[in-house]
Amino acid sequence: MEFLAEYAGFLAKTVTLVVAILVVLAAIAVLRGKDRKRGGQLDVHKLNDFYKALHERLEQSVLDKHQLKAIRKEEAKAAKLAKKAGEQKSRVFVLDFDGDIRASATEHLRHEVTALLSLATAKDEVVLRLESGGGMVHSYGLASSQLARIRQAGVPLTVCVDKVAASGGYMMACIGEKIISSPFAILGSIGVVAQLPNVHRLLKKHEIDFEVLTAGEYKRTLTIFGENTEKGREKFQEDLEITHELFKNFVARYRPQLAIDEVSTGEIWLGQAALGKQLVDELKTSDEYLAERAKAADVFQLHYAQKKSLQERVGLAASVTLDRLLLTWWSRLHQQRFW
Repeated sequence: MEFLAEYAGFLAKTVTLVVAILVVLAAIAVLRGKDRKRGGQLDVHKLNDFYKALHERLEQSVLDKHQLKAIRKEEAKAAKLAKKAGEQKSRVFVLDFDGDIRASATEHLRHEVTALLSLATAKDEVVLRLESGGGMVHSYGLASSQLARIRQAGVPLTVCVDKVAASGGYMMACIGEKIISSPFAILGSIGVVAQLPNVHRLLKKHEIDFEVLTAGEYKRTLTIFGENTEKGREKFQEDLEITHELFKNFVARYRPQLAIDEVSTGEIWLGQAALGKQLVDELKTSDEYLAERAKAADVFQLHYAQKKSLQERVGLAASVTLDRLLLTWWSRLHQQRFW
């Protein structure tokens, strides 16, 4: 009986807490309309400070006090002379694009490009750290168009590839006036692929009919459930060839030095071989390149982050609270049963 009384009391507290959370969520849902205008914010970090902190931390660990004092004195002297001379450093704006099949990162890339173009000039530089194995044609077409805005504005664009920029990823990379790759990054795959299963024979075997009704001769070429025809296959292949030709022309426009027919076979090359094919201009990691640029320029990393709504934040907090509550309840019940 004592166990039942304790359990009933604990259950009553649990129900009360859950009801309270639901009331709060309901109130937030009512106010949801007011929160729909939420946007995002642009986070800007100066990478020079990051590199300086790394360097100073190593100096403090390796050098003695006298050496450190002498170095700091020289640094202060150099900074004073630069300020007196009115020395203006160039600026480097760093963007990151980690692409999935839908090129979802375009959502923040478009805002980052808009922001930097409001300030950047031809004396500055944009560095894109790119990683993508490609994906949907229209999605990567839009992502590439965002980078083309930088070129059209006359701002130098450098693309750094540490791991992979293939297919749609290379479509983006080729827009850079300079492409820098790590020695074993994957590049190329200038080709188009489409594949889909067809279960028509399986359906036919089980006497299941599947009707495909269209208005327009080529509204559907190949289908998953219907019976595919040779005419449909030919049209589908024709569409792929057209897309491939557009892809080739796009790459050739931005990298005319390429033997485009030689490199547009859908093959991929590692960085060292890609350099020989002129798919890239230099072998170097993005870390090395940015550290070098930070010696003579102010380097700023930009990232546009979408704000979470109040409902989303409270919902997440409520979910965590419920998880903890259920874990506590299970733990206590476990103890009562066995101890």
